[in-house]
Amino acid sequence: MLKGVKVKEITYLQAITEAVDEEMARDPTVFLMGEDIRQWGAPLGEFKGLFEKYGGERVRDTAISETAMLGAAAGAAATGMRPIVHIMFSEFLGVCMSDIRCVLTKTRYMTGAKTKFPATIMSYSGAGVSAAGEHSTCPYGYMMAIPGLKIVVPSTPYDAKGLIKSAIREDNPVQVLYHQKLISDRLTGEVPEEEYTIPIGKADIKREGSDVTVVAIGLMVHRALSAAAKLQEKGISIEVVDPRTLAPLDKQAIIDSVKKTGRLVIMDEEPKTESASSEISAIVAEEALDFLDAPIKRVCAPDTPIPFSPVLEKAWMPDEEDLLKAVNEIV
Repeated sequence: MLKGVKVKEITYLQAITEAVDEEMARDPTVFLMGEDIRQWGAPLGEFKGLFEKYGGERVRDTAISETAMLGAAAGAAATGMRPIVHIMFSEFLGVCMSDIRCVLTKTRYMTGAKTKFPATIMSYSGAGVSAAGEHSTCPYGYMMAIPGLKIVVPSTPYDAKGLIKSAIREDNPVQVLYHQKLISDRLTGEVPEEEYTIPIGKADIKREGSDVTVVAIGLMVHRALSAAAKLQEKGISIEVVDPRTLAPLDKQAIIDSVKKTGRLVIMDEEPKTESASSEISAIVAEEALDFLDAPIKRVCAPDTPIPFSPVLEKAWMPDEEDLLKAVNEIV
């Protein structure tokens, strides 16, 4: 609940639309490009109405070529524009990875800090909608391994709007990963009526607690909060930490929580190997090991591709029961 400000309730999708709309209205150098964004407003409709409002110069349909999109974004960013490029599903980021790893994130380091590269890359992530293995990945771990790339993963309408606005204003490349199930489930939440932004690199304590720290990412935040409510009935107090930004990661917020609770569970919708949970585990092991009263637990997906079958997909995704089991093992 937001205090001291006038609020309205909107969906996760509306929060994305409002963020992009407000930044395009505020700054004429901001423009949007991607596949099917003029007529559809992207496959899930988050940019619907922007073509009619801003015209074809600032809302551009592209060919089906992620490499061409990222190359154009890099050139536009280098020459003073602020491109927003929609790469649809995060698996497709692999197609244009050379432009991300070798151009967007390195050119500023190699040419001096005066060269800005303010490109915002927006992509769907996550399973739960039966979109199969090529349209359902959360690529947190391997995107975190790209030096120079900032990564935001909003879990609520409030976070989505505030973080996307900050991403567009950032002078370095930012990857925005937003969970498609939060759109399809029509998640709603309060946002301020007045303009606001959320700093990139600042975690949020979604629920305070004293017995176990649960670091949850994206959709998993909501599953962690649901599990925390059930555990509270058994007298177990869970603190839910939402990083919101994976790069830069708010290490101090996580460490401070672990120092308070003495226990850590990480809930991450990725295969466990080389995931965001791996990095968070390593940080706590290096910097807060003496404060742990039990081993670190990770609640992740199996090291397999994501199945299409709704029954198998449900079994593949981490859920409340997986988290409850992990917590009970260390309390």
